[in-house]
Amino acid sequence: MEEEKNIAQEKDVNFEGNYIEKFKEGKEEEFYPGGIISWKQKKHKVKVYSEFSTLEINIISDSILKFRYANDGYFEDDFSYAIDPEFEAPETPFTFKSGDKNLLISTSKLLCFVNKKDSKIKICDLSGKVLMEDEKGYHWKEERRFGGHVVISTIKSSKTSSYYGLGDKTGALNLNGTRRELWGTDCYGYGNETDPVYKNIPFFLGLNEGEGYGIFMDNSFRSYFDFGNEREEALSFWAQGGEMRYYFIYGPQLEDVTIQYTELTGKSPMPPKWALGYHQSKWSYYPESTVRELAKTFREKKIPCDVIHLDIDYMDGYRCFTWDSERFPEPHKMIADLKKDGFKTIVIIDPGIKIDPLYSLYQQGVYHNYFCTRMDGARFKGSVWPGPCHFPDFTNPEARKWWSGLFAGLAQDGVAGVWNDMNEPAVFEGGTFPRDVRHDYDGHPCSHRKGHNVYGMQMARSTYNGLEQFAGNKRSFTITRSAYSGIQRFSSVWTGDNMASWEHLHLANVQCQRLSSSGISFAGSDVGGFIGSPDGELYTRWIQLATFHPFFRTHSSGDHGDKEPWKFEDNYLNIVRRYIEFRYELMPYLYTTFWQYAESGIPMLKSLSLAYQHDKETLNREEEFLLGNLMLICPVSKPGMSSRLLYLPEGEWYNFWTNELLSGQQEISVETPLEQIPLFIKAGAVIPFQPTMQYMDEFVPEYLTLYVYKASKRTESFLYEDDGATKDFEKGINILRTFIQEPTGNRFQLKQIKDGLYEAGNKGYEIVLHGFGESIQNIVVDDKKVEWNSESNITKFTVAKNFDVLEITIT
Repeated sequence: MEEEKNIAQEKDVNFEGNYIEKFKEGKEEEFYPGGIISWKQKKHKVKVYSEFSTLEINIISDSILKFRYANDGYFEDDFSYAIDPEFEAPETPFTFKSGDKNLLISTSKLLCFVNKKDSKIKICDLSGKVLMEDEKGYHWKEERRFGGHVVISTIKSSKTSSYYGLGDKTGALNLNGTRRELWGTDCYGYGNETDPVYKNIPFFLGLNEGEGYGIFMDNSFRSYFDFGNEREEALSFWAQGGEMRYYFIYGPQLEDVTIQYTELTGKSPMPPKWALGYHQSKWSYYPESTVRELAKTFREKKIPCDVIHLDIDYMDGYRCFTWDSERFPEPHKMIADLKKDGFKTIVIIDPGIKIDPLYSLYQQGVYHNYFCTRMDGARFKGSVWPGPCHFPDFTNPEARKWWSGLFAGLAQDGVAGVWNDMNEPAVFEGGTFPRDVRHDYDGHPCSHRKGHNVYGMQMARSTYNGLEQFAGNKRSFTITRSAYSGIQRFSSVWTGDNMASWEHLHLANVQCQRLSSSGISFAGSDVGGFIGSPDGELYTRWIQLATFHPFFRTHSSGDHGDKEPWKFEDNYLNIVRRYIEFRYELMPYLYTTFWQYAESGIPMLKSLSLAYQHDKETLNREEEFLLGNLMLICPVSKPGMSSRLLYLPEGEWYNFWTNELLSGQQEISVETPLEQIPLFIKAGAVIPFQPTMQYMDEFVPEYLTLYVYKASKRTESFLYEDDGATKDFEKGINILRTFIQEPTGNRFQLKQIKDGLYEAGNKGYEIVLHGFGESIQNIVVDDKKVEWNSESNITKFTVAKNFDVLEITIT
């Protein structure tokens, strides 16, 4: 259906004339759309013509609206690096009509009003509750300094509103009262107040009187978000150029906002399972003998480890895609030998290409014009580790294709993954590229003002495509320091060059929660701090936290001391070993949680506010977090703590260490001896564990263990399995097991529903019952009685893997 209302006959739409007159006045720095003159609807879009600008509203779904503004009546090409090319907007019924004061768009979940007098927007739920309302609304400023403009939107806010997200930002988890900037920066040794930092994720979640929504401003220019810092009644977001283009995403659950944003910007591929194991890194492990000794020591000391990272010193004079022939004379053999012992090798690749006429990559880049140029056409030159360098323009699809092809040699050497660093982009003089550096921007030529914030993402994209190109049926692994929205389609991330301090342990916790709420779950920190030397207590507590982060890597700057686990006293080493072992035991649960993220966009790490937004006690809690839906973790973030306070949200929770059952919605004190991190399991959970391994798939376990926590109501838990290495799961060679607890009176049933074809190899499960006490009278599995052992309030027995119904009778 198409409906059009045009009153231009009464008042001509004269953007140019109106705008020039406004600009000539020279009195107003800010320009506003003005009143509505005409409008029209075509398919799923509504265009609103105002005195000084045009607004386009695109109905993406019943809960997502896209807003675009054009100041001269013409929109930019609607191109985005963030939006997943495979995203398909569903067919969404909606109505559009004109009232006396407003234009109104209605979906099955939202009411969107556009005021005819001033073009301001108000979005409500179907009950009329205001979710977002323009304060100043959309406006813009002319910036004569650089011949451009600033586009701004200002909406209403309050002291009681809560805001989350924006990627890896430092500071308090709740952003209300703060101002944040997005301009990817190499912030070596950053602190809690440092801003901007590495990543550029212009997406935040808002909570207004219990109703959750999100705003994603898809603009790659230098951007700012003011959450009531300048004026507590207003929230503003603006960019130093380009088009004001933002998506409003309605929950009302905050977690659903993140899920929808992730659907829009793309889901993560399933990683190889080894990438979820423990990684060891340092700037730098060399020569080859050092790497071999490192691997040998891990196995001798029986500390599980899957991955060794090689930093820049493996290269020949820091030339990308080369090996130093003296330090690593036979890289293929070294990598193959490491692989026999269960180690994968990851190498770093930076964007700077050394200016060296004898260096083939330099020759190719110059010949094909793949390098970034200045405004006058000269190739940009900047110094990084190799000295003077040129830099590929990763926004040029031909340059990306070239770069992807360069991974053939590393793939032939057996390299399993690639680590992208210094891609903010960082240079030693001036911090980054000059603003006049030019970018292709996939056929939308621009300066570095627009290209800066997407540079690292496009490098990671090219890296990912290169590894995929040579991986065959195997899964690849990429990690990047800098990023833009949508990075999860290509890469994992880490939080950059942090410090060995208790403040940074806390920061690592907050940053990973924030990244997860921003669609980027595959994240971690440099355990122990990249800069400085932690004592044994700090390193141990950090390992405990990172055990529950999707990306788990110790990394250090070698000139600040080593951070291998055995560098600490035995009392710390033994605890560290035990937690790394626990990480591997937890792998079935962790891998299932990753599958839920990759399949459905469900964040792996959840702040309490994300999961329990209706409980006001959770809104400013930032240490407690969930891994999946069933595990609650609260790290010890200060030295010498023998106990700490934490908040248990609604429901019932089992203390993992003591098996004590506690009611939620209360703050509790919990003991925190050095060997324990506070860990609680939700009642009704079924948590799968595997035996300790020294590396992923060291052996096929005969039994997995299912920890079954007594439920007081019907619950569901999941176990997802595939081979963990190939892409066969995309062909349906996988299995999802759903475990349903159904308590009825004195009977408890655990049902298993199986969906899929994959056979993991184990023959059964050891069932470990928690919370049933000594009251068990009888246990029947598929109509056959089984024997059990009970000790210290825990009951154990074994069952066949494909059981259907397990029934427990209690007194």
